[in-house]
Amino acid sequence: MITVKEIYSKKELKQFVKFPFKLYKDSKYWVPPIIKQELETFDKDKNPIFKDAEARFFLAYDANHTIVGRVAAIINWLEVNGQNQKKMRFGWFDFIDNQEVSKALLDKVEAIGKAHQLTYAEGPVGFSNLDKVGVLTEGYDHIGPMITWYNYPYYANHYVAHGYKIEKAYSESRFPFSNVNPETFKKAQELIKRRYGLKALKFTKTSEVMPYADKMFDLFNESYASLSSFVAITDIQKAYFKKKFISFVNPEYIKFVVDKDDELIGFAIVMPSFSKALQKANGKLLPFGFRHILKAKKNSKDVIFYLIGIHPNYQNKGVHAVIFNEYYDIFTEKGIQTCYRTPELEDNEAIHKIWKHFEPEVYRRRKTFRKTLQ
Repeated sequence: MITVKEIYSKKELKQFVKFPFKLYKDSKYWVPPIIKQELETFDKDKNPIFKDAEARFFLAYDANHTIVGRVAAIINWLEVNGQNQKKMRFGWFDFIDNQEVSKALLDKVEAIGKAHQLTYAEGPVGFSNLDKVGVLTEGYDHIGPMITWYNYPYYANHYVAHGYKIEKAYSESRFPFSNVNPETFKKAQELIKRRYGLKALKFTKTSEVMPYADKMFDLFNESYASLSSFVAITDIQKAYFKKKFISFVNPEYIKFVVDKDDELIGFAIVMPSFSKALQKANGKLLPFGFRHILKAKKNSKDVIFYLIGIHPNYQNKGVHAVIFNEYYDIFTEKGIQTCYRTPELEDNEAIHKIWKHFEPEVYRRRKTFRKTLQ
């Protein structure tokens, strides 16, 4: 007998966050989040997404009152009302290998969607485009970056069993830094800078990045607007994401390209890999979690290309060559060994062309699943 309970208290929310720690305690590949940060993500007073979205959280219990699953049911009203995407989102969906458990949780999600006259449910997704996305369908024996969800192989079978069909397909790729031949962009980037009056900005302190941060998020909105189900970042979210993400990133790993008027036309954010450090921290910053994370920030030989954005007026004009040239120099200096890319839509041909010279290897795939509600 499975019982699903909506949770409200801080104690229950902490149980919600900590459930995967039990589910994946024997996994070598799961990367735990920082519990404090995860709780803040769900805090209506701290995460500004709740000004434009709502979420309800559910835990599933077995007959012994043991937690056996969880799900967050999410409605992003900017998406529903502003883009007329009548989508019921759901994420943070974890469960034991029992279809009664996964169905009971999805039933709650679907009931909320129907009550709001939404036409379909899609997951796993987060609140916005900067959240984690997709259920892993290939590559279970690889440790993932901190910005993706990990799951056991049985997850995808549950979606199919409950009437869900594949909605979007994503791939994650990697390549050894030794694959990078600077001749593919060295000469080109000099020509491009002269032709369009561009220059690359270098940073050594996080404080130097901040004056450009709002412009970066504006450019992110412009450059990704054409992708399916893109939801723009609001002004109030910018401050939140600056605080949440920028401090994690080495300032020398943030690259901006500006035109002759000092207007931002391109950016990229690369993060050191924190995966092994987060496994050692096991969800806690104290007493030693900070030490593991700071060590990884300084010494990690693996990096993750988190975001790249180019102004629509400069797309297909080779601006990526300017960015790659900047990274080549700093990666060489730091002895970087492996470059990883975050999940990218498999039908995004433009982004795949950017990376083709580096001969990337797809090592993991993931999907979102969709079900019609009305």
